[in-house]
Amino acid sequence: MESAVEELMPRLLPVGDCDLPDDFDPTVPPRTPQEYLRRVQIEAARCPDVVVAQIDPKKLRKKQTVNIAISGCQPAPEGYSPTLEWQQQQVANFSSVRQSLNKHRNHWRSQDLDSNVNMPKLEDEEGWKKFCLGERVYSEIDAEPDDENLGIDYIKVGFPPLLSIVSRMNQATVTSVLEYLISWFAEKKFTPELGRWFYALLACLEKPLLPEAHSLIRQLARQCSEVRVLEDNKSEEQVSALNLLICLVSRYFDQRDLADEPS
Repeated sequence: MESAVEELMPRLLPVGDCDLPDDFDPTVPPRTPQEYLRRVQIEAARCPDVVVAQIDPKKLRKKQTVNIAISGCQPAPEGYSPTLEWQQQQVANFSSVRQSLNKHRNHWRSQDLDSNVNMPKLEDEEGWKKFCLGERVYSEIDAEPDDENLGIDYIKVGFPPLLSIVSRMNQATVTSVLEYLISWFAEKKFTPELGRWFYALLACLEKPLLPEAHSLIRQLARQCSEVRVLEDNKSEEQVSALNLLICLVSRYFDQRDLADEPS
């Protein structure tokens, strides 16, 4: 039977005539190349033509995960949908900011940073979250009044996206920090510090967008739309900030399927 199977199978490893000992045992480790090749042929001949995997359907039912991707944004709550004129004005303002940033980037990059400004390394996710948001927001510590004589403690309140800071960030850093802050936003509340950094990072993104950046800004817009719907104590200022980010992603970066319908 084995010889018949061998004749039907292509000989990818042909073995010429060779004298194998009478006591040749294919179950023990081969001692010569001829014994090795002969053992491979015997094992191949014994393989079944069809192999059926034994799957326990009970285990599959317990561990199945279903991911549903939402293509668009959640509609704005009633009374909070931005007008088309407002959205167009925000896009125009944002475009001017980007042009000014690009024009003066080299100037701001050459400015000395204050001695207390230590920008984290690219891969330091926690460091960037603390740098941008401050110890208070990052650690969710109740704010305490600052001593006016001591000035602002940026370690506590976070460094604002100053031009001297963001001008030093290349596209890899901009994309990474955007990813870090979106990750934080997915689990925490929206804050003014977070909104300022999102705006600045979007202003630093170069077009055409890289695939990773494209995915990130769409994720940002969706999260903003979800927060403005689920937020119990809606404030006009917060909803306006969320509307602004959705507007920039959808209308400036041409993600029109995410845009708010004009009120």
